[in-house]
Amino acid sequence: MGSGIPAMWMRGGTSKALYFRREDLPDDICSRDQLLLKIMGSPDKRQIDGVGGSDPLTSKVAIISSSEDPEADIDYLFLQVAVDKAEVSGSQGCGNVLAGVGPFAIERGLVRAEAQKTTARIRMCNTGEVAEVIISTPDGKVSYDGNEAIDGVPGTSAKIQIFFSNLAGSNCGSLLPTGNVTDILDGLECTLIDNGMPCVMIKASDFGVTGQENRHELELNTEVKSAIESIRLKAGSLMELGDVTKKSVPKMTLVSEPLNGGLLNTRSFIPHRVHASIGVFAAITVATACVIPNTVAASLASLPDGGIYKIEHPSGCTKVRLDLDDNGFIGRTGIIRTARKLMDGTVYS
Repeated sequence: MGSGIPAMWMRGGTSKALYFRREDLPDDICSRDQLLLKIMGSPDKRQIDGVGGSDPLTSKVAIISSSEDPEADIDYLFLQVAVDKAEVSGSQGCGNVLAGVGPFAIERGLVRAEAQKTTARIRMCNTGEVAEVIISTPDGKVSYDGNEAIDGVPGTSAKIQIFFSNLAGSNCGSLLPTGNVTDILDGLECTLIDNGMPCVMIKASDFGVTGQENRHELELNTEVKSAIESIRLKAGSLMELGDVTKKSVPKMTLVSEPLNGGLLNTRSFIPHRVHASIGVFAAITVATACVIPNTVAASLASLPDGGIYKIEHPSGCTKVRLDLDDNGFIGRTGIIRTARKLMDGTVYS
């Protein structure tokens, strides 16, 4: 066991992660990843010898530093630590963990807090885009207490507003990597799209399920999981992601008609476990697909009158804002999240 590393344990959105300053981790990527695997307790489905929570949503890491980019205040690298495999992946970003980055940076002195609200410009190193995040800082200190509720998290916390621009093709190079609104893979109609997260959207009914199943029912359905994985491996190459066998992208999203007045109902495979809700960038990408004519998602969607799009998922719904111009082009996108500091101290390997 080493001498320990300073870290903050936080809930960001509907995820939990360890937040580190970059300077506190090894520069060598292999050494860093081995250290993070040991800290989380991977590979082990219980992660009993580490701080991971036996779920991909609780086995995450954020690495934060001051940014040299004139358009940003801080840099944020997201890493997904596999639960039962010795894998650490930076092939995607995480908008839920992003919610905790601003508060962490203020608490660590990387961003100076303002009197009531503080805006932090965060460069997402996984893809290169800059997010604008507004944090509640009454009296110049981060406040985690508030009245904002998000589905998938009990209770309420302070509102954190997050805005994005130019997310299209952030991982794949273009919004529709194949140039098509639909492609046929394994005989099924799919939409391959990336507006912040590479996603493959397929009708739940094409797999003989309703899309209303809970996550455990879907995870036990080996026939559906096998069929989805076959499509994912083919889609990875078409989306310019290469061999995705060991990657956490693309996300596979089963879509069905909304049940509770939302835009669309979803079940997301991330990629081999079913998400308890839906990721921030995946929600934005799903909403985007719904406003593009003739996609798989658009054929099932119930479009709202305004700019707020409610994406239904197993824990409720996630509200996404899309700003569309007169030509239907998507400019700025936004979402509201919350975060909470759970522990600040030293973690050991």
